[in-house]
Amino acid sequence: MHMNRIILFLSIILLTANCKAQQPGLLSTKSKKAEKAYYAAMDYAQMYDFENAYAQLKIAEKEDPNFVEAYTLEANFDMANSQWAKAVDNFHKAFAINPGFFPSSYYDCGNAELKLGRYVDAKKDFQIYLNTHRPNASPETIENAQQGIANCDFATNALSHPVPFNPLNMGENMNTFACEYFPNVTADDQTFLFTRNRQEKDPNTGVLKQGQEDFYISFRDANGNWSLAQNMGSPINTNNNEGAPSLSADGRFLFFAACDEYDGYGNGRQGYGSCDIFYTRKVNGVWSVPQNVGAPVNTDAWESQPSFSSDGKTLYFVSHRRGGFGDSDIWSAVLGADGKWSVPMNLGAGINTAGKEEAVFIHPDNQTLYFASDGLTGMGGLDLYVCRRDSVTGKWGTPMNLGYPINTAGDESGLIVNSNGQVAYFSSNRDGGLGCDDIYMFNLPKKLQPVPVTYMKGKVYDKKTLKPLGASFELIDLSSGKTMITSYSDAVTGEFLVCLPVNENYALNVNSAGYLFYSETFQLKKTADASKPFRMDVPMQPIEDSAMVELKNVFFETGKFDLRPESKAELNKMVSWMKTNPKVKIEIGGHTDNVGDKKSNITLSNNRAKAVYDYLVTNGVAATRMTYKGYGDSKPKKPNDTPEHRQMNRRVEVKITSVK
Repeated sequence: MHMNRIILFLSIILLTANCKAQQPGLLSTKSKKAEKAYYAAMDYAQMYDFENAYAQLKIAEKEDPNFVEAYTLEANFDMANSQWAKAVDNFHKAFAINPGFFPSSYYDCGNAELKLGRYVDAKKDFQIYLNTHRPNASPETIENAQQGIANCDFATNALSHPVPFNPLNMGENMNTFACEYFPNVTADDQTFLFTRNRQEKDPNTGVLKQGQEDFYISFRDANGNWSLAQNMGSPINTNNNEGAPSLSADGRFLFFAACDEYDGYGNGRQGYGSCDIFYTRKVNGVWSVPQNVGAPVNTDAWESQPSFSSDGKTLYFVSHRRGGFGDSDIWSAVLGADGKWSVPMNLGAGINTAGKEEAVFIHPDNQTLYFASDGLTGMGGLDLYVCRRDSVTGKWGTPMNLGYPINTAGDESGLIVNSNGQVAYFSSNRDGGLGCDDIYMFNLPKKLQPVPVTYMKGKVYDKKTLKPLGASFELIDLSSGKTMITSYSDAVTGEFLVCLPVNENYALNVNSAGYLFYSETFQLKKTADASKPFRMDVPMQPIEDSAMVELKNVFFETGKFDLRPESKAELNKMVSWMKTNPKVKIEIGGHTDNVGDKKSNITLSNNRAKAVYDYLVTNGVAATRMTYKGYGDSKPKKPNDTPEHRQMNRRVEVKITSVK
């Protein structure tokens, strides 16, 4: 039974228990037959036999059409069975007989009307409840009624100011008569993953059997069309259920949830109790055997619905664990350099509520969070929200409701957004679908979009042998020096994908044991165009005599040799590399273009090389391992015939002079 239904049912049990405590003859009816049927209905309800419970109430109402308790009890049965319209009708029948008999019914009726989107009526009933029942109400119920009024006011305004919304069913290559939900897409928009609940019909009765949840995957072809989704198969899918998948931005890590069923977690998996989060890694196109993420992420409580950030180290998830604010909350944990997860942190009262938060999705910009909540002000039920993190303070802002008609009086959940921020995907059981839940896509309104993200994609290889290499990537924000993204190339194929949010300037550093590090710069602060990804293979220079690398993220003021602050990120990486390779000795060479006289260029380039030398010495690199020299314009990379070529010629290079 669904948790909300259980809570409603328990409220019914309390209601029936209170009524049973009344002595015979104290009910409003004078009919013995009506009274007998009423008590029989309560007995059936306590046995979960609603069919007979309803039948007995109909007898009671026929015997006494003014039996207010019978209509009220029937309305509560309707609430327990999500029959909202019937509940409202029965509550109003009770109100018509005696409007003040059960003042708490106005609260229940308001909730039913909220489910139906009858916001004016719901607000009226919530207000009646607060005006008449406040002295006897619990603080929690009063707060819920006030929240209900806030929802009604919000929804009424939202209905008058709809946002653009034109959902498109993703078609038969994704959707079937079964249920498809929890979509995922990689940053390059080439791989699509989702959960399918494969329901089969009983050959004898035609009734759908209990479904089996597995992951299905689709790939975009050369024409931009999605292929027919295929079952991912072993070792990820098992005879048990797998749910809530989260692909990493590069498509090489998969986090998902598996639950403790009658035979455990399936396929020999071990867990901590209830539902846990597992992960698997793809190497050379083959997925590894899934492993439990482990403690402290997983506990004996329910952990599910993971979302792995493009920074390569932050896992967001939903949990019922202790220490939260309500039903289920959103938490995050960070993967340390030692491979261990930090103690999860609750995202706080600004996002989590006394209600339910679920279906968290962190966009590849690593700043924009989408999730569903029934505890924040909205249209009623689960609504979708977007929340943005301040890039300076790191704090989450106030969640914003995605608006009507993206959100409705029903439940909305499970939305993701592609890397360029323009297209959203979600699941829905709306009319016109191919089955129960189908996956849809729509153009996300501008005000709801995240920071656009482009990406760099390619292959890492040995410059001399052309052999593919496994390597680590770090994307560093040049303005803050913070490492924004950590990633890895495939150890067998050398392939990689690194996300590049377009609102900052970045230094990219690539490292592999036994090689010079590789650096690149991406000046993206002044561009908003995420439609042009970078295709760039990375040649790694083996550590050997005369091997050379350009420091592409070392910057000077024009005509000067003072290091600009954004140079520190790259130079700190150089310090680390020198300490990791203690036998290596280097020459730091400065170079200029041909503008100005040669003597001045020699002096300028020499001073710039010395500035780098001084920084390394100050930060712990022995001076005996380094020399520096200015070459002026004597060794251009390109002809000095364009501004772009002259820019390329103004550089600092590091050359290995000894490896012994």
